[in-house]
Amino acid sequence: MLEKIILLLCCSCAVAQHLCTPDASDGYKVRLSIKTALEGQAYEWNENEMFLFRATLAFAMRNHIREQKFEVSNIIVCNETPRVSFWFVVTSPESTSVLIGKEDVEEAVRKSRNRINSAFLLTDKTLEFIGILPTLAAPVDPDTPPWLIVFGVVMGIVGAGIILLLVSSVVQKKRKNEMTDDEENCEETRVKTVENGSVGEGVYNMSFSDDERFTQM
Repeated sequence: MLEKIILLLCCSCAVAQHLCTPDASDGYKVRLSIKTALEGQAYEWNENEMFLFRATLAFAMRNHIREQKFEVSNIIVCNETPRVSFWFVVTSPESTSVLIGKEDVEEAVRKSRNRINSAFLLTDKTLEFIGILPTLAAPVDPDTPPWLIVFGVVMGIVGAGIILLLVSSVVQKKRKNEMTDDEENCEETRVKTVENGSVGEGVYNMSFSDDERFTQM
């Protein structure tokens, strides 16, 4: 009986391993850049690190599909390379011959992406799930509503325009008054000049009259 159970488990593992191939329809390629990310503090990728990856991915699948109990054995890895890249597929806990669809795997990775990255001290750029978009940062809600900012800018422009118009009208009025004063001063000067000239022409010089009289005598 024990031999049959062991044989059945081996057959199941062989079938599941056969499902994991490069470019599998429900598989994903993972690429890690440990040395690029950590430089002098880079760790060596080994079987323990791979076990941690499979465990974190099983956690992500449990977190997404709560009614199913995923185990490390449900994460099948294949085509591993020394430069730390590999393919993986996820099998169903109910049947190891059935693969979990890409939609569920993608959503599970997205939900737990930060937890997966933290486990390996990496980021979306140094722990890449090829075909799964990087984690998007949560949108920042500004303290001031955008419409209020726009309203304030518009009102500021309107206020500046009103002030400019008032200053311009005051300056123009001042210049006009100055020009009027200058014209009045010029007119007064001209009138005085004319009056002085007329008075000068009407003055009779008696000395010339006496000389002419004595000359005739």
